[in-house]
Amino acid sequence: MLDQFKAVIILLCLSAMACAVPPPEARPVYEVYAVRYASIPDFHVNALVAGADPQRKLDLAMTVWLVRGNGHVILVDSGFYRPQFFKDWKIDGYLKPSDAVAQSGITPAVKPEDITDVVITHMHWDHADGMDLFPHARIWLQKDEYVYYTGEAWQQPRTHGGIDPDDVLAMVKLNLAGRVSLVNGDAQEIFPGITCYTGGKHTFQSQYLGVNTSAGTVVLASDNMYLYENLDQHAPITQTLDAASNLRAQDRMRQLAASPRLIVPGHDPAVFDKFPKVSERAVKIQ
Repeated sequence: MLDQFKAVIILLCLSAMACAVPPPEARPVYEVYAVRYASIPDFHVNALVAGADPQRKLDLAMTVWLVRGNGHVILVDSGFYRPQFFKDWKIDGYLKPSDAVAQSGITPAVKPEDITDVVITHMHWDHADGMDLFPHARIWLQKDEYVYYTGEAWQQPRTHGGIDPDDVLAMVKLNLAGRVSLVNGDAQEIFPGITCYTGGKHTFQSQYLGVNTSAGTVVLASDNMYLYENLDQHAPITQTLDAASNLRAQDRMRQLAASPRLIVPGHDPAVFDKFPKVSERAVKIQ
């Protein structure tokens, strides 16, 4: 009888202790939007997907992503605006990225000065050039990407392909102003519910993001996956320093995302057909 009494007392104590433990804190939930600020017409698909038919072309979607929630208004990549790029490329339907976001139809409207943070996935011109269009934003970049492209990349003539000197100078100036945070490696949670992952070797050290949403984890792949076709065919991107690393990144994205449909490629115009339209330039990823 005494043993039974002791057992009841122990169970009551354990129950009380369990009740006293606070529930785990809920992860913040974010809204994610894709905003198309321009197109490059008649772009060869075999420059995007390794092994694709060289005759195939599409209108490349030039895209930035808006992530909002938990007191933050975050832009993932920043597009381009400097004049040299309009000499090198035929650009259709262009709006300066800051204007494209402001005029995207997302409510409430987002002005450039509302952007709290800009996450740069890599230093290519069409992803990093507009970083200084957002006057109050903190800039996030992989530390290895920053160190390489502000230093060693320029010691040889062919080790900085696709990186514009003006963008490097802009990043350095922002860093001198105390506005750059360097992400130190893989699987770094920069805000609750938003994690940066190191990607394949599209540049020296690209990154992509996992974002907690009401639909689960959305993966913003940026150029770690140009098109849905890369993922569907398990084909590496063409522009890579290491195809195997790109395929490993794709495989990992499948594990991280709540669903394969929530892995969002960097330049696929199909993104703007797959998700609910906010306007002609913007869709909500859900």
